[in-house]
Amino acid sequence: MASQLSQKRAFDSPAIPDRLYFKIGDVAKICAVETYVLRFWETEFPQLKPNKSGTGQRLYRRRDVELALEIKRLVHVEGYTLAGARQVLGQGSRHSEPQRDPEPSLPVVEAEPGERREDVAATIGRARAELREIAGLLASPEPKPRHRRSRMTALPDPADSLFPI
Repeated sequence: MASQLSQKRAFDSPAIPDRLYFKIGDVAKICAVETYVLRFWETEFPQLKPNKSGTGQRLYRRRDVELALEIKRLVHVEGYTLAGARQVLGQGSRHSEPQRDPEPSLPVVEAEPGERREDVAATIGRARAELREIAGLLASPEPKPRHRRSRMTALPDPADSLFPI
């Protein structure tokens, strides 16, 4: 029970001052992350795009600060990966549990008219066997040569040649 209360306190977002723009240092203090983390999140989340002043200073609006807090909550508190957090933010929904990818299913193969299901299964089986063989060849190390050939080649016997030297 005590751990749940401490986690709920971690969910509480800090008070955001009533200002029009926030500098990156201010946002870093509000979110309790380093400035380089915010700059990295800008590259990973297309929704997080602060304005820039004439001197290149990042100017975050209130919605950008709220988005940064949401990203922090998803990644640091709820355990989402960056890709998972990006997907949640892209959907515009807030889930309390990370979404799991559905298990990949095999495609359904329909038999052509006049072709039996067993024939299709046999064709798939042969293709799988060939792919396993190819994977085995690719996984095995290249064989080492048994002996090195000398760089000097022996000249053929002039008696065997049609054109003696």
